[in-house]
Amino acid sequence: MSQPPSSLLIVGGGSAGWITALYLQQYFNKSGQKIAISLIESPHQGPIGVGEATVHSIRFLFAALGLDERELMRETNATLKLGIMFNNWMMPTAQGIHQYFHPFEQQQAAGQYDIASEWLAGKHYQRERYDQGVSLSALLAERGAAAKTSQHRDYQGYLPYAYHIDAVLLGEYLKRKAIERGVSHSVETVQNVEAEGETITAIVTDKGRKNADFYIDCSGFKGLLINALDDDNWISFKRELPCDRAVAIQCDYASGETPRTYTTATALDHGWAWQIDLANRRGNGYVYDSDQISPEQAEQELLAHLGHPKEHKKALHLAMRVGRLKRSWIGNCLAIGLSAGFIEPLESTGLHLINLGARLFATHYSGQSNPAVMRASYNEKMAGIYEDLKQFIVLHYCLTDRDDTAFWQAAQRSVEAQPGLADKLEIWRAKVCEFMDLAGGYSTTFTDENYRYVLYGMQHYPKLDLHIDKDTNAALLQSIRNGASNLNLQAIRHHEFLTQLHRQSA
Repeated sequence: MSQPPSSLLIVGGGSAGWITALYLQQYFNKSGQKIAISLIESPHQGPIGVGEATVHSIRFLFAALGLDERELMRETNATLKLGIMFNNWMMPTAQGIHQYFHPFEQQQAAGQYDIASEWLAGKHYQRERYDQGVSLSALLAERGAAAKTSQHRDYQGYLPYAYHIDAVLLGEYLKRKAIERGVSHSVETVQNVEAEGETITAIVTDKGRKNADFYIDCSGFKGLLINALDDDNWISFKRELPCDRAVAIQCDYASGETPRTYTTATALDHGWAWQIDLANRRGNGYVYDSDQISPEQAEQELLAHLGHPKEHKKALHLAMRVGRLKRSWIGNCLAIGLSAGFIEPLESTGLHLINLGARLFATHYSGQSNPAVMRASYNEKMAGIYEDLKQFIVLHYCLTDRDDTAFWQAAQRSVEAQPGLADKLEIWRAKVCEFMDLAGGYSTTFTDENYRYVLYGMQHYPKLDLHIDKDTNAALLQSIRNGASNLNLQAIRHHEFLTQLHRQSA
């Protein structure tokens, strides 16, 4: 094709479908209709609505879409997120349960050495967590402060932040915006996919036959379109990441409770439990290995973890297909979202992967003078992104010293299934993790700084032989604490920010 196709059909709504539709409409048609973009969604399959935490890059997507941040937050019951608090991922000590925080911010500049080396060489791990020593976000999260005020511009704040967001309401909000901007929408049930080789020729629904130049599969785990083109296109991550089920329970806040500014990931016997605080309710869930326990056992373990709340919504049980497609783009069909792959939500990357899929497709789709090259480039990049993310998630598990259940015993061995990670861990026993250790990969969010928070949060400290000036070292780390205290004085409480946010719409 010498010109981009003139029509594009997306199958499936929810966050994946509507983010893709809205982004492509903005990318291709902002200055005039060039491509007819339409979306069909099933009346029977609503959005899963569980993945409610995000990473900070989602702000850049929403900004690129031209969305009003305050309106977005109000209509989706969103709160601000500074990072993730990990609890109980190692055996408890005399000081209590194991805990560390993974924030979004860039680490502070240091003197002769980088800040991680200064913190390690000064043996600060003997008296504080790594995140407490080198980041400002940890103190703000501990004190319930917001990352921004109502005076900040959209998508800007004191520190990098993400959101806790109602996924169902987000889908509805994006749907309204996409339709307002010209995306065609209909409710239909796909009955058949007609194809010749690796080319879709038509989609048959309960309302007729649909044709387009290009098709995007946002149908979730079913992969209705992409699977019709290749039935041997799946790479499972079950060996490296065995958690393949989840149970979710929503609860109201107790009297006097206010939303936290961080996601909580608490290790349980056979997986881990999340806590995500929205403006109007709390989302809880348990991600677990179905080879270890049944859904009924998982639900009871989650309820016990929550203290058996008297009032809560009915539990929602989910099966998850963990892995990725070998090829996300085949012929004239592309898979985005759950139809392309899934990695357990430990680092809140679901919307981020949709964002990347849509953005990369837009740039590659423009180069239709050589479609085979564009497809190969896209597939290589998306495969690399999933593989790099898998390595980062395995890192969280393989460093544990927990051996109290079969799940955690297997978690220690998960490094064996992740090529190259054992070698990296050995290197990081002798020096700090740095950018060049990960260079050449495809990570777009998690860099050496993120790896450090997990490595040192999980007590994987290198043995450094550095000659530091103790007074200079102490002053450097104290300056970070002073900066955090000063920022805390400027920041308002998170619940005050939310109150002001919703008052503005009254």
